[in-house]
Amino acid sequence: MSLNAFALILLAGLIHAGWNIAAKKAGGDARFAFFTSVLMMLVWAPLGWWLGRDAVPLWGAREWAIVALSGVLHVLYYVILLRGYRKADLTVVYPLARGTGPLLTALVAVTLLGERLSAWGVLGIAAVVGGVFLIAGGPGLLRAAHDPHARLRVHAGLRYGVLTGIFIASYTVVDGYAVKAMLLSPVLVDYMGNFVRVAVLAPVALRNRAETARLWAGQWRFALLVAVVSPIAYVLVLFAMQEAPMAHVAPAREVSMLFAALIGGHLLDEGDRAARLAGALLIAAGVVALALG
Repeated sequence: MSLNAFALILLAGLIHAGWNIAAKKAGGDARFAFFTSVLMMLVWAPLGWWLGRDAVPLWGAREWAIVALSGVLHVLYYVILLRGYRKADLTVVYPLARGTGPLLTALVAVTLLGERLSAWGVLGIAAVVGGVFLIAGGPGLLRAAHDPHARLRVHAGLRYGVLTGIFIASYTVVDGYAVKAMLLSPVLVDYMGNFVRVAVLAPVALRNRAETARLWAGQWRFALLVAVVSPIAYVLVLFAMQEAPMAHVAPAREVSMLFAALIGGHLLDEGDRAARLAGALLIAAGVVALALG
């Protein structure tokens, strides 16, 4: 992995952890996803127009199909993630989602796309897996078995975290194919996907307009923050994919758990900080191994 790609992933990780903490504090549902998608369309419209004015008119059915598929997968990912945040701790859902997705992505990249992992890459993925276990609770997951309320909350976090990770792997492979094989602009892939996301989520948001207006009044600041910074994080990752193998980029993104464990654990006061900090350090070692690989 080049130093430039590695730097892009580090910056993306910090931004990604930040907007997830904001989404957790918002406590939103599919309507919050609708708010952020609409705001993304508006905030990033000048850049979308500038980059797309010549390229988008040349798109055919294949390009629009890949963008539509990406948009639907992003909707499913985001709605499930938000539901997980309402039912469980961020420091359980987030690392499991971030850990499951890259492992599945790396598997698909190696088995279907012909990419290869070096010995350092294998060690890096192993370290990421161990770090995910510790950040998700480690031995605390076993202690929770004796507390019915904690057990239900942890089980919800495990369930939604893994399910979110599956969709992360899915959209990462689709978007990676779009920018690597089809040579589409990373910015346009993400921006045009907003139109798909708004179309899919609009019926949910407009079903009860009074309730949607009430939620907007309390959540628009968090939605605006997510809309401004989350595309930056993901586009940085897509640019990194243009320079490095997907099987290395996807696991390296887990550096965001360092920031989530240190910042989110403190702000949300979710406990098990020692185990989760150890997991974050293990993930950092894994990221270094991936960079060397």
